[in-house]
Amino acid sequence: MGERTVLIVGYEGAELIDIACVSSSLDIANRIGADPPYRIVLATPGGRPITCDSGLRLCAQETLERCTGPVDTLVVSGGLGHTRAAANPLVTGHVRRLAALARRVASVCTGATVLAEAGLLANRRATSHWMYADQLARSYPDVTVDPEPIYIRDGNVATSGGVTSALDLTLAFVEEDHGMALARGVALGVVAYLQRPGTQAQLSMFLARCSTDDLVVRRARSHVATHLADDLGTATLARLAGVSERQLSRLFLAHAGSTPAQYVRRARTEAAAHLLTSTALPLAAVARRCGFGSTESLRQAFLAHYAVTPSRFRAERRRTVDAP
Repeated sequence: MGERTVLIVGYEGAELIDIACVSSSLDIANRIGADPPYRIVLATPGGRPITCDSGLRLCAQETLERCTGPVDTLVVSGGLGHTRAAANPLVTGHVRRLAALARRVASVCTGATVLAEAGLLANRRATSHWMYADQLARSYPDVTVDPEPIYIRDGNVATSGGVTSALDLTLAFVEEDHGMALARGVALGVVAYLQRPGTQAQLSMFLARCSTDDLVVRRARSHVATHLADDLGTATLARLAGVSERQLSRLFLAHAGSTPAQYVRRARTEAAAHLLTSTALPLAAVARRCGFGSTESLRQAFLAHYAVTPSRFRAERRRTVDAP
């Protein structure tokens, strides 16, 4: 088998990281033994250089209109220019044409808008950067948009979330093409902390913003993060916060988007995921440290949040430093 051509579609206002996560990861895969190797090509309308969101200029290797097959993987980058790119019939028309020639099709971040406009996401599940997911869903009602996952694969079409999720999707492609060992080698090469599963949420709750003027919720969140193994029932949190259970629930729904109980369960699940991938603690110890009453409770939480069991999560996504 010859080279696998990965055609990356760029345009004015594309995000440099969206492009570089894919191209650099595949380049490392080539250097450590991808066989067949990847041939990475950046194509732009008219073959012109593009100005990325950051102001840096990138030179194209191919003219989008003149690209022909075979194409192994077609990747449409995202960026602030995605709406202009989607409104350009030249871009969407040739993306549609090239998609028919490709083994698999993907978008990074807001590149999903271009795929949707080209009709490639109709009646499919898809994701995009969480900040733009609602806009995508409103503009394309025939697309089932889920803003949570890092990436979604529906048939031969994959969409990924914001920016660095392109790395996770590319690692998944490398693993599919060449096996887990090579994918882990690429992760080591880019110094990735962890190859995250596609079902993992784009936005960790520990990074999610909370209203800065609501001290009750901020204090409750802080207590949860530092006392996962303790009693974190709504009554306990309300007593610590000095408000009624009803008031605490109302404040959490308004400022954290969930009930206190839902927030606690997600906090414990994310903390358990970190321990599973960064330590050798047995499941019972992980469950105990994170406040789950039993390994079965931990298992149910993982199935609900990640769609895999804790043991499978650990086996598939162990820290890459453990790779042979």
